[in-house]
Amino acid sequence: MTFSEENYLKSIYHLTAALETEVSTNAIAEIMETKASSVTDMLKKLAEKDLVNYKKYQGVSLTENGKLAAKMIVRKHRLWEVFLVEKLNFSWDEVHEIAEQLEHIKSEQLINRLDDFLGNPTEDPHGDPIPDANGRIIKIEKHLLSELSENQTGICVGVKDTSSEFLKYLDKQGIALGSKIGFLSKESFDLSVRIKVNERELSISNKIASNLFVKLV
Repeated sequence: MTFSEENYLKSIYHLTAALETEVSTNAIAEIMETKASSVTDMLKKLAEKDLVNYKKYQGVSLTENGKLAAKMIVRKHRLWEVFLVEKLNFSWDEVHEIAEQLEHIKSEQLINRLDDFLGNPTEDPHGDPIPDANGRIIKIEKHLLSELSENQTGICVGVKDTSSEFLKYLDKQGIALGSKIGFLSKESFDLSVRIKVNERELSISNKIASNLFVKLV
């Protein structure tokens, strides 16, 4: 596959996972920042390779071959993110763009050795699951912080927004994967949330709370 074909597969994989349904060419065009006509041309190529199910004016989905191929791209991306953070001391807001380049390396042997070298991690630095060599994913039960009730406590296990700006904001607030977050109260006016992190109380917006995943404890 070309780099472009891999990027399309990965985008369709993320869209179908988020929407839990078939996706439109317009949705793909938006995430790929291109014209719908260009998406249509690419979908025809991917369909010929038995990677997507595509019929004009209908939704798009991945075939079983397409799902596995997409998971392998995601696997490489997330393993490289772990490597960059754990071994090269990059911060979690710096690694996405670099991993976007590294995910296109073709050597399966290299990626499997990288996986073993890192101790076979199951999550990337942002808490997203890493598929294993067979495409299997270990899922954990998690909730958005905004969905918690007063006096519930959770451990931060992931972020919905992986933008550099959001991750830098979390760093400033001392919120990271593994942080224990106590849900103190929610304002009815703007739905902002009062939380306790590392014995420190602070208020965060509903938008921020809606982008933090926690596991209840």
